[in-house]
This record gives sequence, structure tokens and C-alpha cells, in this order.
Amino acid sequence: MLADKDRIFTNVYGFQPWTIDAAMMRGDWDNTKDLMALGQDAIIDIMKASGLRGRGGAGFPTGTKWSFMPKEPKPDRPNFLVINADESEPGSCKDREIIRHDPHKLIEGALIAGFAMRARAAYIYIRGEYIREAETLFAAVAEAYDRGFIGKNACGSGYDFDVFVHRGAGAYICGEETAMLESLEGKKGQPRLKPPFPAGAGLYGCPTTVNNVESIAVAPTILRRGAAWFSSFGAENNRGTKLFQISGHVNKPCVVEEEMSISFRDLIETHCGGIRGGWDNLLAVIPGGSSVPLVPAAQIMDCAMDFDGLKAVGSGLGTAAIIVMDKSTDIVRAISRISYFYKHESCGQCTPCREGTGWMWRVMERMRTGDAELSEIDMLQQVTKQVEGHSICALGDAAAWPIQGLIKHFRPEMERRIRERAHVSGSDTAPMMEAAE
Repeated sequence: MLADKDRIFTNVYGFQPWTIDAAMMRGDWDNTKDLMALGQDAIIDIMKASGLRGRGGAGFPTGTKWSFMPKEPKPDRPNFLVINADESEPGSCKDREIIRHDPHKLIEGALIAGFAMRARAAYIYIRGEYIREAETLFAAVAEAYDRGFIGKNACGSGYDFDVFVHRGAGAYICGEETAMLESLEGKKGQPRLKPPFPAGAGLYGCPTTVNNVESIAVAPTILRRGAAWFSSFGAENNRGTKLFQISGHVNKPCVVEEEMSISFRDLIETHCGGIRGGWDNLLAVIPGGSSVPLVPAAQIMDCAMDFDGLKAVGSGLGTAAIIVMDKSTDIVRAISRISYFYKHESCGQCTPCREGTGWMWRVMERMRTGDAELSEIDMLQQVTKQVEGHSICALGDAAAWPIQGLIKHFRPEMERRIRERAHVSGSDTAPMMEAAE
């Protein structure tokens, strides 16, 4: 269990003001100049040593990602940092809490990360629906400029660094890093083909790193308290603390900071008051936001909540958006609803995703009602494999994996519905046939 003294996000529930004075009382902007004085390469080395992996879903080592940026940017091609605050994954709401209650952690982190990567500026791309959060972020950035913490000679360090906030228009696809860059440039938010990767040619054709809000916001605390402190939490290859967002059929849904590798049972018992109706009532869990496969109750209960633990049970940590479903859940309907989301949010650029997401949703709706053939379950599985790995970005995978998880773990339920529907249809038509004779 994570002790209060080890929590990075000390105002995640908003019990104190978000303003710069309150943030400084909590330790933000404390000798930021001295942190920058460590040197750009030293900061990156500390981030590598901390074991921090990206908190946006993919889990790529953060320090390594920062090291890809050019060490000597050309005057006409400056480096940029883009912060992904387009938190549109169903079930995920951690970045929202950071922005609405602790925005200065993010802004200070942007300065530190931007400095380490020799970036000229940071662009924070915030989800269109986050209206109040965007207002807070605009105001917090203005406060930081007024104090001289960002802008010319940021924090008296001699380094010039700007922070821009850009509001999206409510498109899930813009959470994909290259679609976000397209949107920032004023174009339709559609993913780019890679290579070139953003570190080579990103925003406006310049070297760019795209990081998640949480990944950036924890950086100053890691530098202040040391890589060894951060890496003391969690299992090997899964270091640090993490914001978990727990929703669904628990007694107390919440967003909570805990150490990586905590077991699912401990997380739910400690912070959520247990499963609604008791542990025997647990059906399945989607552990990392709607794009990862569900895990049935028996497999998730004592699973370590980290990248490797959830990979071992055929799922993923993702953003750590934990959606808990008890036995009152219509599991086929739940996955069908997720399929509709991906069908709706596909940008339509590549054929497997544009055509496949709509087809998968229509078949899932027939699976929900049982109005299907048993052989169509295998056909649905086959089509998910055709979509997975064959689209420009990961949205095709995100649409396929929930259905694959359903078929893997709840195939008997799908078959039961089809058989029952066939039986009911057969009994309904029998009297009509007799009358016709």
C-alpha cells in the first residue's frame, strides 16, 4: 500500500485550491531552477533510472523516449513537446483530475521535460469536452507566465520556454499521437503513416515528442525525490506509482494513486469498499480502458495491476481505467456498446477499420439478441484478426480486442443466446405451420 507521504498527486480530490500559491504550498515550483541546473542529459538519465513507463497506454520507457530527440536542434527546425490531454478512452478520467486540481504539476513538468529535450515550446492538447478543465488550465498557464516560471528566462534559468493550450473538438482519434499533430496543424485529425516518427518529423515537420499528462506531471517529483525512490515501488519493469480509475460495480468508485503491481483484490478492498454484492458477484473486469480485452473474475482477483501482470492474463494495463462488471451485467451487450463506440470514432482513413468496425458492431448487435448462427462466432473472431494489425493506427486493434476477449472467455453465453433464440423462434412457428396444414 502506498503511504500518504509517497503520493505525488496530493490534491487529486481538489480539497485545496488549484491556484499557483496553493500549488507552491504543496511543493510545486520549488527550486525548479536547481532541477534544470542538473543538466539536460542528467535529467534524461534520472528519468531512465526511475523506470517510468508512459502512462498513456503503450507503456514505452519515458526517459528513452526523451533521448530520441535531437541534441542540437536546427534553428529552422526547433524541438517541440506535445502533451496528450485528449483523454477520450471510455473509463479513463485520471488526466482530468490532474488538470482540474493539480495543473501546476503538469505545467512544471512540461518545463522540465521540454528543457531536457531541448524543446522550444510545449503544446497541451486538451479534450474538447473538458470545458471547465480547459478554463482551469488556461488560467494556470497565465499564472505561471505572470510569475516568470515559463516564457522568457523560465524560472531564472536562462532558458526560454512557452506553453500553449489547444482545445480539441471531441474526436477520440485525436488521442493517437500523429492524428493529434495533424489536428494541431489545423488539418483533419487522421493518423499519419510511420515512418517518419514524430521524433524525426512531427509537429510542423519538426522533431516532436508526444507524452501523456501523467507521464509529464510526475517528472518534477521524480527529480526532487530521486530515481531510487520512484523505482522502489512496483515490480521489476513496472516501477513507480500510478493513478488508477475504478468505475462500475464497486461500492465506492474513485480515482486513486497507488503503487504499481498492487493486486486487484487489494486495490478494490482498500479504496473501493469491495465489489457490489461481494466477491462472488464479480463477473469480469476491463482493466485498462475499453480498448483492452476483459478478464474474467477468477483470473483477475489476485492479478498484479501492472503491465506484465495483465499481459499474462491476456489483457493490458492501458491507462489503468478499471471497469468492474458484476453478474447483473449483460456482458454481450456491454461489448456491443464498446463496438459501437469504435465504429463511431473510426476516422475512416483505412479500409479494414472503416469497414470492419461497422461490420463487427452489426454482428455484435445480432449476438446480443441471439439473432445469429453459431458459425458466425468463428467468423466474427476471424474478422477481428483481419482488422487487428492492419490499420494505420491502433484503433483497429482497440476495436478488435474487446470482442476477442468476449469470445475467448464468454463464448458459452453467446452460444446460449443463439440457441435460445432459435428455440423460441422454432416454438413460435410450429403452431402456425400446423394451422396452415
